[in-house]
Amino acid sequence: MASYAGRGVHGEVVQRLGARVVTGDFAEGDILDVRALGEELDVSLTVMREALKVLAGKGLIDARQKRGTFVRPRSAWNLLDADVIRWRMAGGDGRRLMRDLTDIRAVVEPAAAHRAALRRTDADLTELETALAAMERARGDLAAEAEADAAFHRALLAATGNELLARLELILEPGLRERDRPVHAHGDADDPVPSHRRVLEAIRDRDAPGAELAMLDLLAKAAEDVDRAAPARPDAEGVRAPAVPAVPQAIQP
Repeated sequence: MASYAGRGVHGEVVQRLGARVVTGDFAEGDILDVRALGEELDVSLTVMREALKVLAGKGLIDARQKRGTFVRPRSAWNLLDADVIRWRMAGGDGRRLMRDLTDIRAVVEPAAAHRAALRRTDADLTELETALAAMERARGDLAAEAEADAAFHRALLAATGNELLARLELILEPGLRERDRPVHAHGDADDPVPSHRRVLEAIRDRDAPGAELAMLDLLAKAAEDVDRAAPARPDAEGVRAPAVPAVPQAIQP
């Protein structure tokens, strides 16, 4: 899901309160004193109420008569929301988030590449080729690299010809974008173009097993990049990215 686009004082209040919930400054079950928070942030009750509606839409808070406004349990949060993902990254939960993202990708993307090789159209190939060309041009431009990477994986899901798989971009893309910021900023990150090109070539050749294996290879490199880019910090202890299944030697670079 897209991040909240509100600007000005309203948008700032959403960002500040949302981050405080996600990072645990407001704990599960805490009752929020809306009036006191408004005074603390120097905003009107109207601004506070509108901001709280946005956070309620993300599953972070709720309000009940006789109870007031309270923080919902983590199990109720929309963990796929782009803002929630960003607040988790900024608040020290990025290691766990990247582990979970790696897990999802290992389940979804090799199978998606397999199906894309069987079902892709010429238009799908054009989308994949355009994204790969953008990836090549973007080297050194972190924002452009992240956008090109997201476009490639979005086109891959669409090339499966399965509308439900294509909509998984809503799950994968916010996490991918947050992943790409530290990874592409890290000088030792693997060049992503060759591994993406192998996936594209297998899909172009309608080589379904080859596309699946090429994607496994890509994901193995991506997991290594995350490990190299992740800072050593307490929240990382015991939360290592899961290993991606080994790739047969035949498709190793």
